[in-house]
Amino acid sequence: VLSPSCRHRHSNPGVNWKHKDAAIYLVTSLASKAQTAKHGITQANELVNLTEFFVNHILTDLKSQNVNEFPVLKADAIKYVMIFRSQLPKEQLLQAVPLLVAHLQAESTVEHTYAAHALERLFTMRGPNNSTLITPAEMAPFTEQLLNNLFKALALPGSSENEYIMKAIMRSFSLLQEAIVSYIPTLIGQLTHKLLLVSKNPSKPHFNHYLFESLCLSIRITCKANTTTVGSFEEALFPVFTEILQNDVQEFVPYVFQVMSLLLEIHTSSIPNSYMALFPHLLQPVLWERTGNIPPLVRLLQAYLEKGGATIASSAADKIPGLLGVFQKLIASKANDHQGFYLMNSIIEHMPTESIVQYRKQIFILLFQRLQSSKTTKFIKSFMVFINLYGVKYGAIALQEIFDSIQPKMFGMVLEKIVIPEVQKVSGPVEKKICAVGIIKILTECPAMIDTEYTKLWTPLLQALIGLFELPEDDSIPDDEHFIDIEDTPGYQTAFSQLAFAGKKEHDPIGEVVSNPKILLAQSLHKLSTACPGRFPSMLSTSLNAEALQYLQGYLQAASVQLV
Repeated sequence: VLSPSCRHRHSNPGVNWKHKDAAIYLVTSLASKAQTAKHGITQANELVNLTEFFVNHILTDLKSQNVNEFPVLKADAIKYVMIFRSQLPKEQLLQAVPLLVAHLQAESTVEHTYAAHALERLFTMRGPNNSTLITPAEMAPFTEQLLNNLFKALALPGSSENEYIMKAIMRSFSLLQEAIVSYIPTLIGQLTHKLLLVSKNPSKPHFNHYLFESLCLSIRITCKANTTTVGSFEEALFPVFTEILQNDVQEFVPYVFQVMSLLLEIHTSSIPNSYMALFPHLLQPVLWERTGNIPPLVRLLQAYLEKGGATIASSAADKIPGLLGVFQKLIASKANDHQGFYLMNSIIEHMPTESIVQYRKQIFILLFQRLQSSKTTKFIKSFMVFINLYGVKYGAIALQEIFDSIQPKMFGMVLEKIVIPEVQKVSGPVEKKICAVGIIKILTECPAMIDTEYTKLWTPLLQALIGLFELPEDDSIPDDEHFIDIEDTPGYQTAFSQLAFAGKKEHDPIGEVVSNPKILLAQSLHKLSTACPGRFPSMLSTSLNAEALQYLQGYLQAASVQLV
């Protein structure tokens, strides 16, 4: 029934193209049994031979030399490839790729938009080993034309901010990886020019998001091959970024902070002057009023601290109170307190000790005030990671002394009321490792735990640590905490949109120094027991529960040590 309709069109195509349009519509409707946005048609009617129809009737329209002729049929053909992509064999998809690339130059907005969308969908398809179905090597003959045509398509009438084209650019960069490096010097100029234009009046949020993702991919891919190229990206982007920040383009500011974080994190030497000049402006309270700015700004400040903690201490010491002011504002908020801890953990890890020694006590007082006013599970988890990181960095004695300097016996109260009962709630491998190493230091390097009224907490703390190692995480949340993330923010606020390709690698502040905290516990207990022979074996056998004792024996055996 369908083939005659398609053949009928060839007898007088100028008049009869509508017959083929109807035929393709019928095939698509009849063949489709199940469909998803991610995979297109996932289940097809066995009575319809999709491959044969593609070869006999779809390919002819795609291969037509004149991409502007019969735009409806061209759009039908592109749509067919797009929706049946999971049903067609790979060799036919590869046959279609250069034809789709050619259709990016079609005058019809529908046609070149469909072509961009179809390519983007094909590039996300996965092969048998979860790598992309279409490889960069298979794209090599078409790479230059693909990139040229995508960028030219943005100049076509009606498509200057076409989100499907920009998404296809992003996906092409992601697929091709180092194959795009030689084209980047040209393409980055076009991307920054487009960014400058759209920043005057941002109106297409999806287009803008994919534009920033494409910038991040350009940076990541090029700098992976050669980190020194980061300077040329800063040269190209900073003038536009400066204009965006000066004009306070609210929709773009969070994106700018994310791209700047990515650039700064790539630097291998000291922090460049261009960044230090901006540092005081990042602490301005007005920037922190907008919720969308908070996650990217915290990450950017963390990058400043990681790359230039010493520089800030020496040449911007007067800005440290401003940095701590940001921390104070964030931990006062139930929604953003974890961001405050991210910032403070970076300060503890990267700032020279002498530069923050005068502020330490005030930091702990602020945390205790928040604990008293509103203690939430999220806050407790972050608080435990912070105090243990502090113990790892400055030593267990320093941790005990700062607590007890605020209020006598405060250290024991924190262990008894917070650490021992709540440490099981800590989540994340890095966070658990920090807590484990911090608790090991408290158990084995803090004399007050051995010879004062705190000694009664020694075994319960060890029991809690073994629980952290061996028991499942306690992810329970009290009933009254389920809605704490929803805070009243006055008026409209630009939401924070995370850039996938600006993602930050998870950072482990302890690193390779401690690869296995269980072995560290065994070695540290052995060392402690040699200083007090006979004391610990009897204490453990009487007060540690049998299961925990069994686990501990396993750690000691694995470390080839024993308690004396």
